[in-house]
This record gives sequence, structure tokens and C-alpha cells, in this order.
Amino acid sequence: MTTPPTTPEPRIHPERKRRVKTALTLFSVAAWVTGVMLLLLCVRMVMEYALHMDVGSLNWVAIAHGWMYALFLLATLNLGMKARWATKTWLVTALAGVVPFLSFFVEHWRRQEVTKEFALNEP
Repeated sequence: MTTPPTTPEPRIHPERKRRVKTALTLFSVAAWVTGVMLLLLCVRMVMEYALHMDVGSLNWVAIAHGWMYALFLLATLNLGMKARWATKTWLVTALAGVVPFLSFFVEHWRRQEVTKEFALNEP
């Protein structure tokens, strides 16, 4: 029994690969920093509203998370354009920055998908 001939995988231009890899790195950093800032914001809110602690000196956490989320959205847009994501993928990825812990999981999933799709582990 002979196996049918397989069509070779289309090659990805090295320049596009480089751009996607750079965008993926920026996205990963933004996702992790946003996720950590969101967790800090959650701790701050628990301290203020559940434990009734005075956390006026921690107002910077909300501001920092807001700025980091904006950068996360830009990094998501950048990677999504370079990887040519569907709208649903963009939306799910963008929402990951506002649900505690989700940014870590989505970053991992997107990293696996993009690395496989663009063969970023190959030279």
C-alpha cells in the first residue's frame, strides 16, 4: 500500500517570521505584566472593600493596571494583525486582561498556536 503524496507546507517568509516572533514576545511580556497588575488590583480591592483597610497609598495599582491593559491591547492588536487572527480570537485575547489569571492561560495558548503556525522553533 502506498501513501499518497503529501503537499509540502507553504514556507513562511523569514521577514514575516521575524516580525511575528517580535510581536509574540511583546504580547507575552504585556500579558504577564497585565496579569500581575490585575492580581495586585484584586488584592487591593479585597483589602479595601472586604477587610475595610485604608489603602489610599495603593491607588497607583489601578492606574498602573489601566496603562498596562492599554499596552496589552496594543500588543494584542499588533500580534493579531501580523498573525492574521479572526475577530473572535482578537476579542477573547483582549478580554484576557480583565479576568484574573486568564491572561496567563491565554498567553500560553496563543504562544503555542503562533509558534506552531509560523514554525518559530525552526530556523
